[in-house]
Amino acid sequence: MLVLGRKAGDKILIGDDVVVTIVSAGKDGVRIGIDAPDHLRIHRAEIVDQVAAVNRAATADAGAVNGARALLGLRPAAPGASPRPADGRR
Repeated sequence: MLVLGRKAGDKILIGDDVVVTIVSAGKDGVRIGIDAPDHLRIHRAEIVDQVAAVNRAATADAGAVNGARALLGLRPAAPGASPRPADGRR
């Protein structure tokens, strides 16, 4: 990991086409601007972690549902299928 000290207005270049600009720095934190090509995805790590946790929980829930279906002698639910009442109504 590269650790740099920068001031507001300073820029950091990543490769040939990504520019990180320090917009402001203070006691509350640092604000940065990122200029990158449209094909590059830029995400906050904490949001990616939250989405992954929700996906893991959904997968675990699907496993529990299919376990219950197996106990009842039913076929496993199709991946991505939404649960329906037993009479098939929506």
